[in-house]
Amino acid sequence: MTVKIRLARFGCKHRPFYRVVAADDKSRRDGKQIEVLGFYDPLQGKEDANRVSLKFDRIKYWLSVGAQPTDSVENMLFRAGLIPPKSMVVVGSKNGQQSTSQHVSPITGEILN
Repeated sequence: MTVKIRLARFGCKHRPFYRVVAADDKSRRDGKQIEVLGFYDPLQGKEDANRVSLKFDRIKYWLSVGAQPTDSVENMLFRAGLIPPKSMVVVGSKNGQQSTSQHVSPITGEILN
């Protein structure tokens, strides 16, 4: 059983409200959940404290046992400081020469090997 940390949609039409949940990757978006880990309200202001609420200790637990966050949840966790940023990959250069894939640090821009 693979566990995903993802968003489950609640609320009314045109008034979305999301819960951050740990769920089996085969269950539906709003289907059976293992645990509720927080919530996200996109209609709140960007600086409003009620926009995002996360249970940091439980999210750290699920990440430690191998749960995979979806892209939107991964961005949320990065902004909250729970996970490091994804490393960027340089595929080629503008002058047409193809090089081997190199990993680049998104913070410093240095090539990692």
